Amino acid sequence: MATTDTIPEIHPAQLKAMIDTDQPLYLIDVRSRADFERSKVEGRASLRTINTPVSEMQNATGLQGAEAVAEYARTRWAGQIPQDGQVVVVCGKGVTSAMVAGALERLGYGAVSLAGGFEAWGNFYQFQPVVTGANLSIHQVARPARGCLSYVVASQGEAVIVDPLRHYEQYIDFAAQNGLKIVAVLDTHGHADHISGAPAIAKALSVPYYFHPYDAIHPIDVMPGDVEFEFLKDGATLAFGATQIQAIHIPGHTLGNLAYLVGDRHLLSGDSIFVESIARPDLGGKGAEWSPIHYRSLSRLMTLSDETLVLPGHFSSPREANAAGFYGGTLGELKGKNEGLKVLLQGKEAFVQYLLGSLPTFPPQYIEIKRVNAGLLKPDEAKASELELGRNICALSQAYRQ
Repeated sequence: MATTDTIPEIHPAQLKAMIDTDQPLYLIDVRSRADFERSKVEGRASLRTINTPVSEMQNATGLQGAEAVAEYARTRWAGQIPQDGQVVVVCGKGVTSAMVAGALERLGYGAVSLAGGFEAWGNFYQFQPVVTGANLSIHQVARPARGCLSYVVASQGEAVIVDPLRHYEQYIDFAAQNGLKIVAVLDTHGHADHISGAPAIAKALSVPYYFHPYDAIHPIDVMPGDVEFEFLKDGATLAFGATQIQAIHIPGHTLGNLAYLVGDRHLLSGDSIFVESIARPDLGGKGAEWSPIHYRSLSRLMTLSDETLVLPGHFSSPREANAAGFYGGTLGELKGKNEGLKVLLQGKEAFVQYLLGSLPTFPPQYIEIKRVNAGLLKPDEAKASELELGRNICALSQAYRQ
């Protein structure tokens, strides 16, 4: 924990650790109602969140700044937030939250400010070991604010990065810190919810970038992309160190959708099978046409061994993390609890009906993000951040039930 002008603050990694302990935690988000509804810090059941913009505190009390916060806390939060509890205050960039945390601290609350605000939380990445060993190690890289997962797969000093996110330097730095040489970068598909960091890594390190050419065409614009890549077809293998990755073509979420089987025991499922749901088929604008294809592809994955560890491309809620701290489960476990996989076993007709009746809202920015990932649009940093605001909505609607 650090202090700035005597106001205690914590950094995103510390906040994530606090959330993961599942101890009571009170989070006061002082951003606007609209910003809060679009994207927020999420946690487990023990996280209690209050969204009250400072402007509302000032309007309610007739006071300004810290005086408004103090009066609002005395009249509205007494008995609601215990003074012996841990309180984290969040704003956009960590300035207003420092003022609010200071006012609360002077009232006797254990309040701290999130350094860098929600902007820093949105750009926070966590590297979580899944498998460790000289011949094979897998690190799951989570971006909690987005619910996005990517992977560093390594063997005997060589590493392959799968589905890297926009802040690509994080992967390069992690590899350097762990004595790994990145030899290739892969995407499972043309992403709609986030900007891929794969082309940037490939260019920075002069390594090949692999994915399926069907996703090199924008599915709605039907425009050929402008991205340099190498074709990784169904059944192709990529050998490195003492292991290999096999590509499995599973169209349905996208036409070029791939899953990657690492050795014969670990499946990087990308956007196909998640922990509690499955991927939606409509982000290319053709949900009805792609749903039967999705059925066939997921049925193919179901023939893998039940002992296969499925490591997905997204999570919908922090509660999906397992006891080891990562998101995933054996195929056998997921068959028993994943609603989409249960319906899959009922046959194609029931499955297609289930898919088309379970589609969440189609975020309009996803069309733009697909243009970026096809090389048809090159946003600046501000525009890229705007496009990526909020959590991913790549699963079916059941995944977002509270």
